[in-house]
Amino acid sequence: MTLEQKIGQFFFPAVFINDTEENIQETERLIRDYNIGGLTFFHSRASAATNYESKKKVILNDDSCQKLKELIVRYQKCASTPLLMSIDAEWGLAMRVEKTPQYPYAITLGALPYSEKHLVYEVGKQIGLDLRSVGIHYNLAPLADLNNNPNNPVIGYRSFGENKEKVADFALEYLRGMSDAGILGCLKHFPGHGNTNVDSHLGLPVLEENLQQLLENELYPFIKGIENNVDSIMIGHLAVPLLNNGKNTSATLSKSVIETLLRKQLGYDSLVISDALNMRSVSSLYDKKGQLEWEAFNAGNDVLCFAENVPEGIQEILKNATPARIDASFNRLMQSKQKAGILDSKVSLTTLSESNFDFETTSILNQKIAQNCITKIKDNNNTQSIFDAKNSGKLAKLSLYKSADNTFFKALNILLSSPEFAYENGTDVAIKELGRSISEYDTIIISLFVPKAKPLNNFEIEDSVLQFLGNLFISKKCVLYVFGNPYALQVIPNLEYTSGIVQMYQDFEEFQEVAALQLLENRECKGTLPVLLNYI
Repeated sequence: MTLEQKIGQFFFPAVFINDTEENIQETERLIRDYNIGGLTFFHSRASAATNYESKKKVILNDDSCQKLKELIVRYQKCASTPLLMSIDAEWGLAMRVEKTPQYPYAITLGALPYSEKHLVYEVGKQIGLDLRSVGIHYNLAPLADLNNNPNNPVIGYRSFGENKEKVADFALEYLRGMSDAGILGCLKHFPGHGNTNVDSHLGLPVLEENLQQLLENELYPFIKGIENNVDSIMIGHLAVPLLNNGKNTSATLSKSVIETLLRKQLGYDSLVISDALNMRSVSSLYDKKGQLEWEAFNAGNDVLCFAENVPEGIQEILKNATPARIDASFNRLMQSKQKAGILDSKVSLTTLSESNFDFETTSILNQKIAQNCITKIKDNNNTQSIFDAKNSGKLAKLSLYKSADNTFFKALNILLSSPEFAYENGTDVAIKELGRSISEYDTIIISLFVPKAKPLNNFEIEDSVLQFLGNLFISKKCVLYVFGNPYALQVIPNLEYTSGIVQMYQDFEEFQEVAALQLLENRECKGTLPVLLNYI
């Protein structure tokens, strides 16, 4: 290849599964004219990070998976050099594509005991098999970030937890599983995005730690990944002034972070990929098109993810970079493509349309995870008293943010039938009416289906619901099952008055079934909280 063609390989623009034919043809033109190296798939323009300002409604499409496979075939046919197809599928293709297998969040896996870490391997392997079946070679996952700041608006549930050894071990298990399925992995967001309180999609987070503090904490999982030959490392859009002569420069654009720390001090010589270059923390820094792409490449990134200015970026790099620097990144990328098995022969496209997912295997795996991650927050030896309340007609069940026709209640009703109440959404009047309806019962089993995984606006739990729960805990014998982010416990008042709290992390049917069995049979809870909570 010419130098210009080699530079084209560094560009991985975003492509959208549910896009217009005009946009699809524009991507085909980029592939043909600029020899780009790969693509990064998102569900739609409305669902990608670019939508944070526009707030466009995401329109779901049950045919997204078939459309993804068809697009991969179209795009590969345009490429003179096989494209490395990538996606961010931390908890499976379902993160981006409807009607595909979904696996638990990293925070859920982080609740597993060490003895069950093989389940993390299985998650990585199953995700890898799912990706390979649709033509994806490269998963931009998992996170190596330590979940050590409860106010983090964007990491939280995506991290395995706050214990650096566990994060490192579980990330490696996930990567090993993907690798055994033939999929490249990626540790992110170097040098560590956990201890920040700014969403880097919108602004620039700042880490105040010095190098020694980073080496002892945030960098630990990355170092373990390097020791185990991780395929790639993604650089985060976050500033570390003490590594950068006091400047608030994004790590993505910092030679001192990538070249000095990652390459020289930590001895990493495999693929480095930038975080998405459309994110507001970096995308608005330069008026000149192509300048951001050059600055990111010059800082040490090999792959420019979500690059928005391909022709201009190629020319800026061609004008400014040395042939040796271009060849170094080119060789790393080619080694990755070689490992993915797409260089030796023409990429197989005929089997993609025939692929089917193994939903049964996914369900069995999710059930095993549920059985081992279920976490007792507060002593829940209330089974006998709950049955006594049922026999005396003083027991009720209350479902919040999901109808009473849920799997948890159905499983309980085999032995523990009782009146059921639910609040999905409504007004303060509806909450007051609910309070009146439930007033005659002494013992309440509450299932809280946390509306959102991210902490914004108290996880979308309304103030009226929080106040209602706080009053209920004081006046009734309440056993609370939380299906969702455990950090939600920190916004719920008067938890000290509850009779029991069990954390379930996900609302999957398998998790609801396991929760019901735990209550009915007073089963042991094997999981441990992967994060510290200030909830009582």
